[in-house]
Amino acid sequence: MRFLRAPRAVSLVLALLLASLAVYCVVANWQQAKRVRDVAAAGSDTDAYQQAAFALTTEMALLQGAMLEPRGEESQELLEANQHTGDAMDRMAAIDEEHEAHAAGLAEQHRNLHMVVVGFLDQINRGDMGAAKVTIEGVLEPEYTAMMKHLLEEQTAHLAEYGQREADSLRDSRNSVVAVIVVFLFGVMVLAGLGLSTRALRRQVEAMAATDPLTGLLNRTAFTTRVAQALEGGRPTVLVINVDGFRDVNEQLGNRIGDLLLVEAGRRLASLVRAGDDAVARLGGDEFAVLLNDDDPRIGETIAARLTEAFDSSFVLDEVTVDLEVSIGAHTARDGEDVAAMLRHADTAMHEAKQHHAGFHRFQEEQKQDVAARLSLLGDLRRALDDPGQLTLNYQPKVAVDTGALVGVEALARWTHPVRGPISPADFIPVLEVTNLMHRFTEQVLTIALSQTRAWLDAGHRVPVAVNVSTRSLLDPDFPQRVSALLEETGVPGELLSIEVTEYALMSDPDTAIEALKRLRTLGVKASIDDYGTGYSSMTYLKVLPIAELKIDRSFVMDMAENTSSRALVASTVELGHQLGLTVVAEGVEDEAAVAALREIGCDTAQGYHFAKPLPADALTARLESSVQALTYT
Repeated sequence: MRFLRAPRAVSLVLALLLASLAVYCVVANWQQAKRVRDVAAAGSDTDAYQQAAFALTTEMALLQGAMLEPRGEESQELLEANQHTGDAMDRMAAIDEEHEAHAAGLAEQHRNLHMVVVGFLDQINRGDMGAAKVTIEGVLEPEYTAMMKHLLEEQTAHLAEYGQREADSLRDSRNSVVAVIVVFLFGVMVLAGLGLSTRALRRQVEAMAATDPLTGLLNRTAFTTRVAQALEGGRPTVLVINVDGFRDVNEQLGNRIGDLLLVEAGRRLASLVRAGDDAVARLGGDEFAVLLNDDDPRIGETIAARLTEAFDSSFVLDEVTVDLEVSIGAHTARDGEDVAAMLRHADTAMHEAKQHHAGFHRFQEEQKQDVAARLSLLGDLRRALDDPGQLTLNYQPKVAVDTGALVGVEALARWTHPVRGPISPADFIPVLEVTNLMHRFTEQVLTIALSQTRAWLDAGHRVPVAVNVSTRSLLDPDFPQRVSALLEETGVPGELLSIEVTEYALMSDPDTAIEALKRLRTLGVKASIDDYGTGYSSMTYLKVLPIAELKIDRSFVMDMAENTSSRALVASTVELGHQLGLTVVAEGVEDEAAVAALREIGCDTAQGYHFAKPLPADALTARLESSVQALTYT
């Protein structure tokens, strides 16, 4: 019986052990399941922060791209990206229970910046790049940088928490008995897979946040990080590259060809940069950058030459052949310079190369001083536009060659600085032309000129007035409407106003220019091509342009009496203008010999110091009121 009781006892013990193991297994599985749920929750929190960080990085890149390329795709995609980031922030706040206050605060901070982003886009759309620069540098970039810093701190905390919970789960699994080995192994497999997936996702998100989605190169954010790292160990060189003519390709051939061009341009640039620590990035739009970890200027110039040569070969894109060049600016770091200064100086050098069609230019210290002087002058100009006494007009008579009679005047801007005195238009007009202040300046000049024309009309003098208009103003879609409003406000007939534009203004965007001139012509306003012969007008466009007058540049007129080549060019221009039904004006007439030559070849109108220097309004008015004979130049 004892032998029977023994098996029974053993069975009872085994049964108890099995029951204990079953209970342990249930408890262990329950604990393990809880651990897995905790790990999954931590992973979900981490993913939410990663997605929010990626969305915020993308939005920051679009903000910077919109600033660099106001009419590019970045401006169009910015609001959608802002909404996407807001949604990601809200999901992050909803998921993160333990740190809810931090997540909700970040989401609220981003939500409060929405109207600032809208205002920034409005400034860009209005062309007010000065205000847009203040908004992005003074408000958006600091706020977005702070948000990104907090996001990364929270993400790091969640990753640490995730790692701790994963370690706890593995420790509990190792302490389990054989009965839960299968559960343990399965849990390890699940956790390992989850860990690998999370790490892979994290690497993917980090790579996406650092990569330009179109070209696969580094984006602006990642490039600035690389430059900062290079500055810590030496004096690197930065090249900023702009693809000349890309805007025309994008507008004429479409965005698809434009995108293919950027991809191929990025590939060519990347293939020619030395392997190692050097880097190539797309900063936005048609602008690229190269980081060279070398302070030898000759290296930068060698690489720049190779990059320039890379664009000597045509681009064949969807059976479309495109030939383009690049403008490259270089700058090697100096003591104490940060990333912003590096990029700014390289960008300044690039614009210098582009302006002078030089292909390559290295930043010089005097350029920094020149930029400071231009910024100071720009500030003075802004104040001058608010001070009616600083900006005035002089009027240069336009005279009929055959009779010597006054047929009109050209309004010429004059600026008297309250401290520096008179400043030449050659000094301040180029500064205005690259800013949206040109719109205010042009409107103010038109207002003064038309008000004076009205005063002459009221005094019984019908004097047509011509006003020079910049490319920026002519291509502004609202310009014809503003001219119409000023004509109505002053009560001046449209036929007494003439708009003088350069060949460059017409040919930089012919379709927009033609449409603007047609709208002006419906108001009675005439159009004149100024400095004709110095640009590159196509005969085809000249035939269809809604213009009334050609003005031959002074460089051809001044020596035409002695130089047979100049005389031939002027004569051919007069003949061409007459065949097209246009009035022809000769500028820069300095002596009677030039007048005689112009009269002989049949030129209609002339102006220059031989007849009169530009006169203040009161001086010209006095001559108008003295006698008719006083306004005849014979």
